Amino acid sequence: MFKKPLGNLKTSAPLRNSDRRKLKQHIIQAFSLDQDVGDELVPDGLLSVKFKTHTDEPGVAYLGPGGDPLWFTLGIGSEDMIPTVYTLWKKPDLIPFLSTPSAVIPVLVGGADLMIPGVVQHPPSLQAGQLVSITEHIHHPTRIGPPLAVGHVAVDSDVLSEDAAKGKAVFVLHAWNDHLFDMGHKGNPPDPWEMSNSATNDQQAIEGKDDTENNVSKEPVVGALGSHLEQIQLDDPAPTIELTKEDVSSILHDALLQAMKTTLSSSQNSALPMPASTFYSTYILPSRPAQSPSQPSVSTPIDIKHSTHKSLAYFLKSVEKQGLLKLKEIKSELMVFSVATSHANVVAHRPYLSLKDVALRNEKRGQREEEERTRVKELEVTELWKPHLQSLKFFADAGFDTSARYTYTEIKTVLDKYVTDRQLVNAHDQSYINVGADELLQTTICKSDDPANMEFFKREQLIERLSDKMQSWYKICAEGRDPVLKCIRPPIIVSAISC
Repeated sequence: MFKKPLGNLKTSAPLRNSDRRKLKQHIIQAFSLDQDVGDELVPDGLLSVKFKTHTDEPGVAYLGPGGDPLWFTLGIGSEDMIPTVYTLWKKPDLIPFLSTPSAVIPVLVGGADLMIPGVVQHPPSLQAGQLVSITEHIHHPTRIGPPLAVGHVAVDSDVLSEDAAKGKAVFVLHAWNDHLFDMGHKGNPPDPWEMSNSATNDQQAIEGKDDTENNVSKEPVVGALGSHLEQIQLDDPAPTIELTKEDVSSILHDALLQAMKTTLSSSQNSALPMPASTFYSTYILPSRPAQSPSQPSVSTPIDIKHSTHKSLAYFLKSVEKQGLLKLKEIKSELMVFSVATSHANVVAHRPYLSLKDVALRNEKRGQREEEERTRVKELEVTELWKPHLQSLKFFADAGFDTSARYTYTEIKTVLDKYVTDRQLVNAHDQSYINVGADELLQTTICKSDDPANMEFFKREQLIERLSDKMQSWYKICAEGRDPVLKCIRPPIIVSAISC
C-alpha cells in the first residue's frame, strides 16, 4: 500500500484536545485497551495529515509529537483505525499476529502480500478480514520477533491449517521501511518480546496440531517458498480472480446501461446512428467499471470474446430484444440507430466509477500538474552560515568578516588559511589537524561531551564542527526577483515528513 511515495500530502495539523480524546476513546473501545495504555498509544500533541496512496486511495495519518505515524485510516470517511509498526512496537499484542520465516520479510517489505505457505504460527480463531500483524519467526518457546507488517487476514484459521493450502494469507497494508514508516524517525525493529501466557498457549496449540497431523513443522516451508515467491506480483494490491462467462456478460450489460445513463443520455441525437463496432469501442468498453485498489484484481479480460455471447452482434441483438436500443443492418454492416435512455433498466441503473471516469480524472490531474509546473518558476536555494557566538572570535582572529555569510566551500577556505598560518597541519598525516596546539580552535569546535585529551581532528570533521557553531541561513534566488536571505531558527515542534 505504501511501497511508493505518498501523493497529495497535506501539511500536518495538531488535533484539538477534544478530538484527541474522542480518537483515544474510539481506539480504547475498538482494541479493548486500558486507559493508561490508551494514553500511551494516543499521546498528547497528536498531529493529523491527509494523504493519497500511489493507487489514489485517500487516507489520514496520525503522527506522534516526534513525527512518528502511529495510526492511519484508508478510504473516504473511514473510522477503522489501523496501527503502524511504531505503535505495534509499543504494544506488540495489540492485535493477533502471524509469524513467518526471515526469508519472507524482505518480500513483504517490498510490497507483497503474505502467502499461506509462508505462515509458521497463527492463532486458532482468526476470521477473514480481521486485522493482524506479521512477525519474524524465531526459535524460542515464549518469545516472538517484533511486528514488521500489518494487514487483513485473507482466510479463516482453519484454511491456514489445511495441508498443502495455497493462496494469500494476509493482504498487507503497511510494513516496516515502507513510505509511511519513513515519515517517522525510522530505525531498526526492537528486540523480540515475551508473549503472554494466553498467546503462547494459542501458538503452541497450532504448532502442536501441525506436528501431530503432518509429523513435520511448518518451518521447513522456507525451502519450498521459492516457487511461491516467484508467483508474487509486487504491484498487485489484491488477489487475482477469474470471472465466468456469465460474469463477463453481466459486466458488459451494466457497461451498456452506464453509457446510456451518462454519455449517451446527452449525445445520442448527434452521435447516432453509428456502426456497432464503433458503438462498442466508443461507449461500452470505456464504461466498464474501474478496479478499486481494495478489490481483487481480475485476470479475465472483460470483452465479448470472454462472454456467453458468440459475437458483438449476438450481444447487441439480445439487448435490442429488451428494448434498450434499435439496430438496423445496412449493406451487411450492423448499425446502432437509437438508444432508449428512458428505459426502466437505465433509470434504475446506479452509476459507478468507470474506466472512462478514471481516464478523464487522470487527464485533468496531468493538466493541472502541467499548469502548476509552468506557473512555478525555478528557485535556486543556497545554504549559508554566519559567524555566531563561539565562532565569532575565530573568524575575527582569522581576519575574516564576522558579519558575512559563508558557503560551505568558503568555510573550508577560512579554516585552511587559519591552520596553514598557524602551522597546525599534522606532519605525519595532512588530513589531520593538531587541534590541541591551538586553544582558540579547540575552544571553538570542541563539544562538552568530547574527551579532554582530544588533540587531532580530520579536516572535514573540523569543517562540519565549525559550521555547527555558526548560524544557518538560506539565500533564495528566483527569476526576476531580488535574492532573499532567510535565517533558519530551530522550530519548537518538528514534524519530519519524507515523501
